[in-house]
Amino acid sequence: MSANTVRNHLHHVAQRAEDELGEERSSFIEGCPRDWEGLPRPPAPITVGIDGGYVRQWEDKKAYFEVIVGKSIPEEGAACRFGFVQTYDEKPKRRVFEVLKGQGMQSNQSVTFLSDGGDDVREVQQYLSPESEHYLDWFHITMRITVMKQMAKGLPTDTSKTEVTPNKPKPKIEEELQLLKWNLWHGNVSRALNRIEELQLDLGTADESENRPKLMRTLREFEIYIENNRAFIPNFGERYRNQERISTAFVESTVN
Repeated sequence: MSANTVRNHLHHVAQRAEDELGEERSSFIEGCPRDWEGLPRPPAPITVGIDGGYVRQWEDKKAYFEVIVGKSIPEEGAACRFGFVQTYDEKPKRRVFEVLKGQGMQSNQSVTFLSDGGDDVREVQQYLSPESEHYLDWFHITMRITVMKQMAKGLPTDTSKTEVTPNKPKPKIEEELQLLKWNLWHGNVSRALNRIEELQLDLGTADESENRPKLMRTLREFEIYIENNRAFIPNFGERYRNQERISTAFVESTVN
């Protein structure tokens, strides 16, 4: 068969699958807690990681569009993958729900969602399960801090003494960023936000350099990022010690 024939058959199959998908809804939670308590003992938890990647457009080779992809991993059974174009797909939430439903998800089953904190991605995850938990992905947090630490390497070293400890020099910006990472690792968001403010004050009095404005701007963006997602930042260290997933690294193969 010619390539056009194969492509046409593929499109027909895809359209049939789309027609069977069902209508999109804002919420897929049905029943009440009393109904959920009467269900059989729930299966093992499901972990869902969602991330995004960019694909070059076919007609305009210089333009790209974002594809949202995810991987759903139950503790028992095979993993499932899904993907869609957020700006094009009319049923993104239904698509994710059908994946979870196909894995036998019950209303009383624990489901953990991990994502980069974007509003569009989190909207897809909401109201799919009454027992769902939503966490910010540790990989995206530490990646942003790593970028800022690279910027801080070009800043002049501050050897001045602090008022509290006059005999001890101020920590370097890189060291402060490492402490910020430590606060977030342990879920201490309030202390992390305070440390970001302290870093901004230190940068405000630092000597001019090429990286200083970039780091200041990136630090402000990071502050907004953490503030907007503070409700989704757990104690990563505790989850890690309990052998629970804290990162969407397992989705990277799906993105690729």
